[in-house]
Amino acid sequence: MLNGWQKTVSKCFIIPQRVVLSIMGFLAIVNAYTMRICLSMAITEMVVKRNLTSDGDGSHLDQGVCPASDESSGGSSSNGGTFEWDEQLQGIILGAFFWGYVITHIPGGILSEKFGGKYTLGLGILSTAIFTIITPVVINWGGAPWLIALRFLEGLGEGTTFPALSALLAAWVPLKERSKLGSFVFGGGQVGTIFGQFVSGYLISYYGTWESVFYFFGIIAIIWFLIFVLICYKDPESHPFIKDSEKEYLRQEMGALERPNLPPTPWKAIFTCVPMMALVCAQIGHDFGFYIMATDLPKYMSDVLQFSIKENGLYSALPYLFMWVFSVGMGFIADWMIVKGWINVTNTRKLYTTIASVGPACFMVAASYAGCNRILVVILFTIAMATMGGFYPGMKVNALDLSPNYAGTLMAVTNGIGALTGILGPFLVGVLTPDASLYQWRIVFWIAFGVFNVTNVVYIIWASGEIQPFNNPELMKKLNDSEANQQNPINTIEELKRDNLKQIDNK
Repeated sequence: MLNGWQKTVSKCFIIPQRVVLSIMGFLAIVNAYTMRICLSMAITEMVVKRNLTSDGDGSHLDQGVCPASDESSGGSSSNGGTFEWDEQLQGIILGAFFWGYVITHIPGGILSEKFGGKYTLGLGILSTAIFTIITPVVINWGGAPWLIALRFLEGLGEGTTFPALSALLAAWVPLKERSKLGSFVFGGGQVGTIFGQFVSGYLISYYGTWESVFYFFGIIAIIWFLIFVLICYKDPESHPFIKDSEKEYLRQEMGALERPNLPPTPWKAIFTCVPMMALVCAQIGHDFGFYIMATDLPKYMSDVLQFSIKENGLYSALPYLFMWVFSVGMGFIADWMIVKGWINVTNTRKLYTTIASVGPACFMVAASYAGCNRILVVILFTIAMATMGGFYPGMKVNALDLSPNYAGTLMAVTNGIGALTGILGPFLVGVLTPDASLYQWRIVFWIAFGVFNVTNVVYIIWASGEIQPFNNPELMKKLNDSEANQQNPINTIEELKRDNLKQIDNK
């Protein structure tokens, strides 16, 4: 029961605490992506531009380069910066973030499951904010080598973000609200990309310097951290001013996760779980396409379509605005369909993952054949990213379905392996587009087409939305005993799943 001061504070919150947590989690990802993506915009003004054209007759299209836009040819766009970094080096710089990002996923997941995700998430964002603020100094002092090292450190800080958030959501969000709140929280990636690209374009255009974006987004992230540590907690049981009615509701819907008593992570069971491996495969497909777009779309807009920096910020951000709107909308529809009993959780995840794979695959390739028709290219990229929003009510929340107790570790494994494509993608773009031409970029989009569709087929065949036996170590022990006694393992697994679901329902 709440005492006097706790009741007073609880009255200050009109919305439930699980929604407060979701909003702060959403803003955490927004900050993470703005700090990650701002370099993608800044680098277009830091390096010497290779394909700058000023004529509007289209004569450069034969070389795969569009004539400059009206605003660019009018003089509002610069010739770039002073750094002589070729396309391959730029790919290494943009991909360096993910070298560190991959490393801290699993440690972040384990720490989040053991102690809760509050400080694992908060301190990761704070460290990234500090590294972001000092980026201009590091670049001016040490050039590309120092920048690569700093981006590696930023990746280390952000690597805990998704595992920690998954652990927090598993402790706070009941199954019937998982698709919409999960889509809302993870949709912060799109809003962060929108905000990061749009604001970066205007900041650079207004101040005439690329350094401003790093100071701006770093300071905002520090402000978020201070608010987050004051009002958010690792689970309902430890929250000092959550209303008794909400705490009781969450107890009935999902029970309480006893994190200090959680047994060691069942690594063997996780890596031999077929639905889990299908989820990893889907994550690879999603991340490959998403990171190519998020990291390199501003370069495509600048180098191929020849947009000015202000136009670049606007048109690079537009596809992610629609992706965010569609992800949240499809999240509500997915939960509604599940509650109505029209479709089960497994088929819901498969349906929306398929939408999010086939749509982007087709429209990204189509955009590369639209040539220099800038309006059509932006429309096609926008449709591609809008359909990609289906990943969030699809495979992105699937880790919470498979194992609420180990959701942090599952997210760490899937997101960590998927993040490897963040290293490969920008490097591949740099290797395949040495001249930054439209025809070279078309090859990149065809490769993305193949990755999207192959990984989606794997997910359709083997994915599941059911709680897996390894979620409950006691049930896993029964499974091991049954195998030792040579009982039918398939029947035993099905029985354990039913028992596990009954336990969740009883809570």
